[in-house]
Amino acid sequence: MGIVGDGLEQAEAKTATRPIPKGAPAQMRFLVKQMKSTRAVADLLGISQRTVERYVKDQIKTPRPELAARLVGEVRKRWQPRVRERAKKQAATTTGIVVETRARFGFTAAPGSTDDGRIRLITQHLPPEYAARLFEAQAAGATDAELQAVLAEGLQEIYFKDSGRRADGLLVEFTDIDYVELDF
Repeated sequence: MGIVGDGLEQAEAKTATRPIPKGAPAQMRFLVKQMKSTRAVADLLGISQRTVERYVKDQIKTPRPELAARLVGEVRKRWQPRVRERAKKQAATTTGIVVETRARFGFTAAPGSTDDGRIRLITQHLPPEYAARLFEAQAAGATDAELQAVLAEGLQEIYFKDSGRRADGLLVEFTDIDYVELDF
């Protein structure tokens, strides 16, 4: 995934109401329960089926650092899916999404206006329709450039054009992204 897709996944993970299972054996048991087989978990993590079985039986308790990172990442992706869906639905229908980004914003505007791009730090609440478009694009398998375009349009309309009250005809270019943090 790209920077916006990762930001959406991190925002989803923040909606969890309970912490993920602690310890590798508990995390491994959770994955086995979710995926219904030790073979599927082994394939997912790139380890042997026997190793998964050892974690499940508490025969191995401490994974290698790279395996520990993969394990936590996979558990976090699958943790509390109904809570995540409820939070996404609420963001897409009522609350919207908050975007914090540091990126270069350039403009295509009327002659005589400044259109040189510059790095800006922006924290902006976007209305539910932009959150819904982001979630739909993510579910449809959109590329990071397409997700960035949705964010750029939202920031253009809400931040730069002030919901249509100024800068009519302004088109925002959203490039050189340093970071994007999303929250809903």
